[in-house]
Amino acid sequence: MEVLILGGAGMVGQKLLKKIIEKKQINGKSVSKIKLFDIVKAQYPENTEIEIETFTGDISKPETSKNLVASKPEIIFHLAAIVSGQAEEEFDLGWDINAKGSWGLFEAIRSLGDNYLPRLVFTSSIAVFGAPFPEKIPDNFFTTPLTSYGAQKAVSELLLADYSRKGMIDGISIRLPTICVRPGKPNLAASGFFSGIIREPLNGLEARLPVNTSVRHWYASPRSAAGFLMHAAELDTSKLNHRINLSMPGLSATIEDQIDALRRVAGEDTVKLIKHDIDPKIDKIVSGWARDLDTQRALDLGFRAETNFDEIINVYIEDDLKK
Repeated sequence: MEVLILGGAGMVGQKLLKKIIEKKQINGKSVSKIKLFDIVKAQYPENTEIEIETFTGDISKPETSKNLVASKPEIIFHLAAIVSGQAEEEFDLGWDINAKGSWGLFEAIRSLGDNYLPRLVFTSSIAVFGAPFPEKIPDNFFTTPLTSYGAQKAVSELLLADYSRKGMIDGISIRLPTICVRPGKPNLAASGFFSGIIREPLNGLEARLPVNTSVRHWYASPRSAAGFLMHAAELDTSKLNHRINLSMPGLSATIEDQIDALRRVAGEDTVKLIKHDIDPKIDKIVSGWARDLDTQRALDLGFRAETNFDEIINVYIEDDLKK
């Protein structure tokens, strides 16, 4: 079986790649080849039995998707996107990559015809929801995003749902929580500080906190994100009854909860490396984000995530600290 990962050079794409290599199969079928696509060349281990091929290019160009799906991969993980902060600042680029890129991919699959029906797992986001919120946001809460990134993800969800309804794709959209603690260097995501205030202090570096500690948000670890993707690839989508957009389980916590967990795990000296420096622009963006979700539907379907922030920090320590 051939697998295609769009966004394979990114953090979640790399975690997913590792998980597939470890399992060697998806839904009981052996994985013989993995194709990794991104704007930059994706890294991969060379000592694996699975053939791995890398591609680079621009997902907003229709010919890119046509070339990638020409070999008819059975499983497609669509993670390719630019992050929230960049999508907000660069309007045209955000729509080109995050929305037109998705539509071009779906059209490339449809154009092959000949009963080609791949499982396509799309990484959406809780940014499709916009304030004001109920106490817990259910899957069927209306999508009124307050950022361009959220709007682009919502449009892609609708497109995938329609192509799936028409029997052109076997699709499922998983709305990821903010993935934390992300390894590596900070990126342009407006949510980047959620990871930074844990990651940097654990590495002995100062971290900037641009919002108030009372801010509450929805989190899961990179390990859980890879698990969501694998489970979505193996799920019987007939159980979804055409409601293919699922909010993933996670943990609702305030920044103060994060800091308290860091204190328990690493001590007060580590916490002192967090420096408060309010940024009105980021504070405004974050104020419109989801704080808590009702994900019972996803839980009933077998998706799992962490239940406290200590777990999330320990996942980072085990999987990524100083590696």
